[in-house]
Amino acid sequence: MDNFYLIDLYDIYGQLLTEKQQTYFEDYFFDNLSLKEISENYNISRNAVWGTIKEVENKLLNYETKLGIHEKDKKIKEIITKTNNKELIKELEKLL
Repeated sequence: MDNFYLIDLYDIYGQLLTEKQQTYFEDYFFDNLSLKEISENYNISRNAVWGTIKEVENKLLNYETKLGIHEKDKKIKEIITKTNNKELIKELEKLL
């Protein structure tokens, strides 16, 4: 799974996750901590951290499958780059 894609999905859907899920995801993907470092910081097993991160990945992918916000955002940005209509661009940018 592409990390940049997961981070994009997290930016969109991260608030739907539990605080613990957000913390582990941010530690792993944003702070670049290893599973061992995260497990030591929170006094839990490495497997528990890995399981939570995998659960978050699955949830993010599921949210995108059902809601499609990332894909819609991508399509709007493509339209913006292809048009010269300034009024349309302003309206589309408001949706972002």
